[in-house]
Amino acid sequence: VQLVESGGGLVQAGGSLRLSCAASGISFSINSMGWYRQAPGNERELVAMVTSGGSTNYADSVKGRFTLSRDNGANMMSLQMNSLKLEDTAVYYCNVQRLYSDYLGQSHDIHYWGKGTLVTVSS
Repeated sequence: VQLVESGGGLVQAGGSLRLSCAASGISFSINSMGWYRQAPGNERELVAMVTSGGSTNYADSVKGRFTLSRDNGANMMSLQMNSLKLEDTAVYYCNVQRLYSDYLGQSHDIHYWGKGTLVTVSS
């Protein structure tokens, strides 16, 4: 599995950026796809995710500003980020989650990650 993010960069506060994630090598059912971010000194946190059923969840801090979209057929996902704030500065990671049970009935929860793309919001 390979996840490649693009679209990061430097933007002024109040501006917009669009991140994209292209997934390849996926031969299984995806439980969810999402974006996480990690700012310096902070833990990685969920930004937005979409489940296989089409439900989308957003972190409270980005609701109303960020919009996640997914092209199921192409295994691509985008994150439109508007009204960016200084606190949105972070490395943004694309994530794919796979949930399955093996022949013994044991559940497996596997996460795949991209290398990340840096978003810097300046004042």
